[in-house]
Amino acid sequence: MTTTEIRTIGADDAHKLAPLIAENAQALRRGAPRRPDDYYAELILGDKTAEVLGAFQDEELIGFAVYFDLPELITGLRMGQLDHIYVHPDHQNQGIGRKMIESLAEEGKKRGWLHLRWIVPGKNTPAVALYEKIAEPDHQKSYIIPIDRLAGD
Repeated sequence: MTTTEIRTIGADDAHKLAPLIAENAQALRRGAPRRPDDYYAELILGDKTAEVLGAFQDEELIGFAVYFDLPELITGLRMGQLDHIYVHPDHQNQGIGRKMIESLAEEGKKRGWLHLRWIVPGKNTPAVALYEKIAEPDHQKSYIIPIDRLAGD
């Protein structure tokens, strides 16, 4: 049985991350496949605010999760926000996404997070199915404000 290691992705892993970012964009946008972009992966891994977890099997990166450590203004505590999670289709439905979320929850305990917030697109059926198994609905709604709409006002 193959074991999956969940760990923080570093700059040395950019070449492994780039194809997964491209595959994920293809899966979500359904357009022409993006080419892997090592430079973009390096930018993500070097970002001051984003952190990236990776799921590895025998040093092969098979999934990633991008998250943020943010202030929670009402309580004065901090919280985690899971922005994006992706597992390569060959490795889906094996509990890898859940393992990454469990790893983030453990990290959240260490950091004293109030909770881990995960905003998922409603049409992303696998993500919503996992969300409904391991989380509870929030009383808040999520909206996207297009920047060009604000600029035109």
